[in-house]
Amino acid sequence: MTEVYLSLGSNIDRYRHISAALDALAGQFGELTISSVFESEAVGFDGSHFFNLVVGVDTTLSVAGLSDVLKGIEDDNGRRRSGPKFSSRTLDIDILTYGDFVGEEAGVKLPRGELTKNAFVLWPMAEIAPGHQHPVSGRTYAELWADYDKSRQKLWPVDFVWQGRTLSHASS
Repeated sequence: MTEVYLSLGSNIDRYRHISAALDALAGQFGELTISSVFESEAVGFDGSHFFNLVVGVDTTLSVAGLSDVLKGIEDDNGRRRSGPKFSSRTLDIDILTYGDFVGEEAGVKLPRGELTKNAFVLWPMAEIAPGHQHPVSGRTYAELWADYDKSRQKLWPVDFVWQGRTLSHASS
């Protein structure tokens, strides 16, 4: 089994698509490690706010097989691939890490570059895997988040319940 971390995001019918993605991931992989759900402004384009979170799973699938499963979940949730790279999304699921693998496989570059660049990925990763080390820098995600310039991107936790389980609460 390989431990994998995934980034999930949606800015169209956010509650429905994030819940549907979690349902599909749980159906495919079983037990999920799930971060809080965060709301953030769109990055790279002018659009509605996103919900973002990180999910950890264990899998025997290859990177290519995992990528195919994730694309299928996105497609099942109305993902359109014909638009610009930076645009509104019903659902976006990206592989952040695949064990300690570093490199490119099946067109997927790992670890994903946005892992250390975007607060909406790094904060939830630091929340659920604080002691894990980034496979390139060797620094823990807790260390990377502690040193991150938090003024670069606005991000806040939101109230989110999935299958009766409270994943996060809005900050007061």
